[in-house]
Amino acid sequence: MKLTIYHANQCDPKRCTGLRLKRRGFARLVTKARFLPRRAVVLNPFSEIAFSPADRKRVEDFGLSALDCSWEHAEEVLLKQVRGTSRCLPILIAGNPVNFGKATKLTTAEALAGALYIAGFKQEAVEMLSIFTWGHTFLELNRTLLENYASVQNSTEIIEIQRSLTRGANDF
Repeated sequence: MKLTIYHANQCDPKRCTGLRLKRRGFARLVTKARFLPRRAVVLNPFSEIAFSPADRKRVEDFGLSALDCSWEHAEEVLLKQVRGTSRCLPILIAGNPVNFGKATKLTTAEALAGALYIAGFKQEAVEMLSIFTWGHTFLELNRTLLENYASVQNSTEIIEIQRSLTRGANDF
């Protein structure tokens, strides 16, 4: 399966998970968003459709893309330049040391691995995260969520899981 990362050169190269994925042969990098595969699934936090197991076939056929850029510029890039089928990841908890425990503050590697896991490529997700010392932490923190997301059929059911999570959080 083809993983492509739009890399905007806006991060510390020593900590950049996108660059490490490229160096280890897991993904290819592009420096312009227009070079992302045309029909790939693009992980886009501004999309109104949640990534779900229903996206598996498209990921197999056309690939999965992520954007490695500053949040300050993300909306501009995502809304104007991205080709492909945009999907937002459901709620996941960061396992990386910079944003540990924060919901939705994922590295590029965590986002790609989360999507792969949800789409049914669990072994590939585990293998990808194994190159990071904190990779197992992401999986441990999110094991139940990932299994729940992977067990449903479509985006609507993913959104229902998220609603139940946020309802439960509001009870405290």
